[in-house]
Amino acid sequence: MDSKGVKDEEMELLVADLLEVYGYDFTNYARASLKRRLNRLYALDGFPSFAEFRYRIKSDPDYLKRFVEEITVNVTEMFRDPQFYKKLREEVLPVLATYPLIRIWHAGCSTGEEVYSMAIVLSEMGLLQKSLLYATDLNPDVLEVARTGIYSLNHMKLHSENYIASGGTKDFSSYYTAKYDRAKFKDSLKGKMIYATHNLVSDKSFNEFQLILCRNVLIYFDKDLQEKVLHLFDQSLEQLGFLALGSKETIRFSGIATKYKQLEGEKVWRKTK
Repeated sequence: MDSKGVKDEEMELLVADLLEVYGYDFTNYARASLKRRLNRLYALDGFPSFAEFRYRIKSDPDYLKRFVEEITVNVTEMFRDPQFYKKLREEVLPVLATYPLIRIWHAGCSTGEEVYSMAIVLSEMGLLQKSLLYATDLNPDVLEVARTGIYSLNHMKLHSENYIASGGTKDFSSYYTAKYDRAKFKDSLKGKMIYATHNLVSDKSFNEFQLILCRNVLIYFDKDLQEKVLHLFDQSLEQLGFLALGSKETIRFSGIATKYKQLEGEKVWRKTK
């Protein structure tokens, strides 16, 4: 096997293939991150040469699914960054509570842990019944995991600790039933979730939201694509709505920055203009 992994020019060939053959646009993905993930997969699956790696991606639809999943999946957890959820509980959701209907978009929701976290908070605040949670991702396989609401039981200790740190006061295990090594979240949380594939790179706005969460996704995009996606969010967010990003992400240097005011201490902005 080629010990050096995938070269820069080979990566560009793959990016062109994916767009031409399948319509997946990785053109504006941050190159360092893309290359790291490509090389990980290349080594993991033991390809003897780049030519075979490329051929497999172009000719085997099952392998393509694996490829897209490995390249796009973001590792996530429930109530990640507990202080962020505290801010939602204390400052954002009480404002949205005054609306007759609350529409929330989880963009790049991956396997859905964040969507269930939100449903739990809304449920505790008596707001779930009048909320709609739109959860989208480029990758249909991770959406399928999210739709089932079944996760590894091993992760529940961490999720529970995050939940308590975020201001949760109930017994976290009351939200799921455990069977063997799996935890299945209650159907009452799922009733207000709408799952759909959506490509932040190429798809348009599809609704007006009061809250958009896209956390730890933009860090994988280059500057131009970040700008494009932020404009998409701006078009999708109604006046006085809230935009939440990941801990290393910002709108500070973007074309939409002047329309927003940042909430103190958190990566949450409110649309003011």
